[in-house]
Amino acid sequence: MSVRLAPLPASAAGELLTLQRAAYVSEAQLYDDVRLPALVQTLDELVGELDGSTCAAAWEGTRLVGAVRSRERGGVLHVGRLVVAPDLQGRGIGSRLPGAAEAATALPRATLSTGARSLADLRLYRRHGYVDSHRETLRPGLELVHLVEELDVP
Repeated sequence: MSVRLAPLPASAAGELLTLQRAAYVSEAQLYDDVRLPALVQTLDELVGELDGSTCAAAWEGTRLVGAVRSRERGGVLHVGRLVVAPDLQGRGIGSRLPGAAEAATALPRATLSTGARSLADLRLYRRHGYVDSHRETLRPGLELVHLVEELDVP
């Protein structure tokens, strides 16, 4: 079955929360931390976040299989929470999502961050043209890598 990209309807927030939690289990194992923000976010918090964001979703039929959120702030597109269903990772869904977020903006720059141990995520973002900007230690054992990309805007 093919995967199509479309905006996430507000009615799918619960599905997104379920997908987010499933996708972040591997991150929790990688960082030995079950309290990652993506895992403890409530539905009400997610709905509030979606209210001020754009969310590109990947659908296989009626199943939500991937998503990425973005928000324009301070003249920069902030990309975050790229998630793919664990059973479908490695099939190119995640590779399509950054471009979907970037296509929805006229801003000249995008930024995102991920954990330094998230090597697959870092490879994905770098393949899409993101370059390391700086690193930030949140606590011992948890370092974020901040990345930026200059976007081709008309």
